Formats: sequence, C-alpha cells, structure tokens
Amino acid sequence: MMFGGQSPWQSMRTFSGRRGCRFDRLAALNPSQRMQFEAGMTEFYEWDNEMMQCAGVAACRHMLEPRGLMLPQYNNAPSLMYIVQGRGFMGTVFPGCPETYQSFQQQSETAQEEFPMGSESWRQQMMRDEHQKVHRFKQGDIIALPAGVTYWCYNDGDVPMVSMQVYDASNAANQLVPRERRFFMAGTHKMPQRMYETEQQQTMGMMQSMGQSIFAGFDTQMLAEALGVNVEMARQLQSQNDPRGEMVFVKEGLRMLMPSRSQEMQQQEFEESMPTWQQYGEPMPGMRNMTNGLDEMFCMMKIRSNIDMPSRADYFNQRGSRVAMVNSQKLPIMNVVQMSASRVVLQKNMMITPYWHMNCHSLMYVTGGQGRMQVVNHRGQTVFDGQMRQGEILLIPQNYAVLKRAAENQMFHWVSFMTNPNPMKSQMVGKKSVLRAMPLQVLMYSYRLSMEQARMLKFRRQHEMTILGPMYHMQMGSNE
Repeated sequence: MMFGGQSPWQSMRTFSGRRGCRFDRLAALNPSQRMQFEAGMTEFYEWDNEMMQCAGVAACRHMLEPRGLMLPQYNNAPSLMYIVQGRGFMGTVFPGCPETYQSFQQQSETAQEEFPMGSESWRQQMMRDEHQKVHRFKQGDIIALPAGVTYWCYNDGDVPMVSMQVYDASNAANQLVPRERRFFMAGTHKMPQRMYETEQQQTMGMMQSMGQSIFAGFDTQMLAEALGVNVEMARQLQSQNDPRGEMVFVKEGLRMLMPSRSQEMQQQEFEESMPTWQQYGEPMPGMRNMTNGLDEMFCMMKIRSNIDMPSRADYFNQRGSRVAMVNSQKLPIMNVVQMSASRVVLQKNMMITPYWHMNCHSLMYVTGGQGRMQVVNHRGQTVFDGQMRQGEILLIPQNYAVLKRAAENQMFHWVSFMTNPNPMKSQMVGKKSVLRAMPLQVLMYSYRLSMEQARMLKFRRQHEMTILGPMYHMQMGSNE
C-alpha cells in the first residue's frame, strides 16, 4: 500500500548522528526554561535532554495574550502546532505563491486629478493591500508548518492563546545540524541556554543569550539600498533597540483583509463535510506528483485540521472515550512536513490497547487529567513506569511497546506528535491485534497455554479496538 507515492515504511528522516542512543531510561518532562516577552511567553522543554536529541525532536509551549502578535519567523525544521486554548489567526508565506487576498479602492475622477497616474500616492489610492491567505484557528486545531516557511500569529480572542509546538529536526528537510533553529524576521529575542556549546560561551553571560532578527546582520546601507528605503527605516527594520521580544501588543487591534468569522466557519464546515479527494481534486497526490501546478497543489493547501471535536473521532465508544487522527490522508500538507498527530480522550479507568509504532517516534503531550503509562524496550525491560500529568511530555521511541490507562478518579487526555505523515501502529490486543491474527496453536506453544487458555487470550477482547473498557471481574494472573 502506498501513501502519496511513498511506502509507509519509508522515512524522510536522517539519524541525528549522536552515538550511544539506547533509550534505556525515559522520563516525563516539564518545561525547564521560560522566556518572557511583552505580550506573552515561550516555555522550552529541556533542549539538551539526551532522549530528545537522540530522537531529533524539540518542543515548546507558547502563551500569547489577547491582542498579542507573535512576530514573523521561520524554522530550519518542520513542525506541528496544537492549539490548547484560545483562538486567533495565522499567516503563512509560501515562496512563489500569489497574494490572493486583495483589497482594491476604486479610482475616482477626483483622485485622477489630485494624484498623477503612476505616482506613489496614486498607487496607494488604487490598491490598499495584498497578502497571502490568513488562516483562522481555534482550540483543538493542528497546524502544519513546513521548514523555511515564514509564519506569524495573532490572538483576537478574549483569553490567552496557548499552543504546543513540536519540531522534527531530523527531518530530511533540515540540512543543518539536527537541532531546531528559529530565524526571526523582526524583534530582539532571548535564546535558550542550550544554544551555548562551550564553557567559554557560557561565561559571556546575557550578551550571548540575546538574538536578533536576520535583518540585523546586514550592513545598514546595503540593506537600505536593497529594500529601496532610507537608512533610518533600515535601522528600524533591524530592531536594534526593540525590547519587546518575540510577542508584542497591538493596542488598537490587528486589521487585515480576510473573510468574516461567520463566512470562515461556514466554509470550514463545508470543507470538513467533503471527502478529502473532493477537497483537493486528486486522490491524495504526494508533492512529487504536483500535476495541477504549484498554485493549485501547494499554495492552496489547508494547513490545519481540528482533532478535538467528538464528531471527528476515528475511534469512539459509548462511554465517551475517543481517538482522532490527522495524517496525510486527511491533511495532504502532512506529506510536506512528514509528521502527523492524534488526539486521545480516555474516560476514567479506561485503557488504550498496548501497541508500538512501526515507522516513527511519538512525542506525547498531556492536555489534562492523569494516567499511568508503561514503556518497554527490545530487551523486555521497563524504561518508563509512572503517572503522567497535565503539561508533561514523554518521548516514545519507535517500536517501543506502550500501555496507557486513565486514573480511576479522573479522565486522561493528550495529543501525540508523530515523525511520519502516515504512522503505522501494531496493536497487541483487540479486534485488529497481533494476538488475534495468530493461529491458536502458535499461541499455545509460544506461551505454554492450554487450548482453552489460548482461545481466551485470542478472543477475550475480540469486539474492542484501540479503546479498552475496564474488566473489574478479572484478576491479574488468573487463568479462569
């Protein structure tokens, strides 16, 4: 079976090159550093954690205040952003794509007389603005951001916008060192301490902990000439005396050309009711098959999908537990970023069938509640056994077996970020499981069971898939 012209077992990832990566001990991580800005903050999850480096992934959490603008930036690695709370809109700039949002002002006879045709004032009267599409987002959205694509976001809601962003630095799109790097188009920025590489650099203090926009590195005179502006404006673009940081307030609110919220929601509901092949005109072509041209197949791609609504669940049971996934089959841009995501909500005391991912790592971020998790390596050793709580992340390496269960007194829900656009999961229990697919006698001789015991093992959970309900009457170790 092929996905977008690529085998699901293939990967567009490169190994990070770090030796001695054994994943023998995993740990749940909380944010270890916080950078405060004028209109929000960013929290980083241990940039120098060995397991994160081995997997080639990085994670951070953003909090953007109402009327806050996250300044334009781009990354060396593709990423997925999950909107935990709030709403807003995001702009992305895809190179070579047209500015399809246009606002024109009709030329009047008075304007013709007052402003000579072709003058700067005439051009301002004729055309107010042009820009690429602006995307509205809300709680529960997954947003895909390819490497090198400039993006910005604005909070037009009444509560802080909270988002979780995961980068895949070992993706083949990144040809720099396999660590995430952010390139800013504006502002002055604090850099995480992991940017230091030597003790000598560490002693240089805060002077080395500040980063500037890419404009700041150019000669001011040359920059002014390249942009066609005066030197004073070029200095302003370099943000040399801007203390606001990466997130700034827009006191009067941000105004731009875009559909109204009601129009946007109607269009979104219409698109979500259509099969994916009708949305894009082709049955899931990969980027190498852009037969309709750049404008149709790349510039018009959706960058977001909501996985928080119960109606979007791929697996659901009558008790309200659910699993929703977004991969390249649902959101074709995942073929570009080579990542995917899933959203799981477990009711009290319910479980996810034990499984392993065959073709990717997984980074789990707990959005609420509490649950117990166990992870087992290739030696049959438990490399993680503990409680996971809200705000924590856990890296689960490829092929490591996982067991997850909600607490007895509260729900357990999370979002997982996978390093493959079409993750393949091998389940150990249930209707589509490994045990169910084996002959009875193979189970008998593999585990030294009687025929009756083998039947119980194979068929006990035969009507359940992915989500497992509690079985209070069964006791661990019982053969009955």
